Amino acid sequence: MDFYLKENGVRTSFEFGQLNISGDETFGFRPYQLMVASIAGCSIGVFRKILDKQRVDYEDIKVTAEVTRNPDEANRIENIHLHFVIKGYHLNQDKLLKNLDVSRNNCSMVQSVKNSIEVKETLECIELNK
Repeated sequence: MDFYLKENGVRTSFEFGQLNISGDETFGFRPYQLMVASIAGCSIGVFRKILDKQRVDYEDIKVTAEVTRNPDEANRIENIHLHFVIKGYHLNQDKLLKNLDVSRNNCSMVQSVKNSIEVKETLECIELNK
């Protein structure tokens, strides 16, 4: 990966496209947003793979991330709370919580920050009718 310093931040390019990074969100994504997005995106992706393998009948999964930062330590991310909302049919919350644990252990981004950022997951099930 190559990163280029620009007047208002940093730019890089990937196969998917260009990414602008800046402390000022009018010029690009803020670094902490990218960190949280990486963790949430990885978590939901691994969780989905597990649900698909187990043929869980779901319509939608949404994750809301709440972030706690420490202004006394360079505004570092201390905690990320990921709240999963799954909408589907015949959902078994206990089984889904176990699946969430498995996804946590297999998400490379969560594992990468394991001893520096506390990542907590909660789950809400919304039962749909066919």
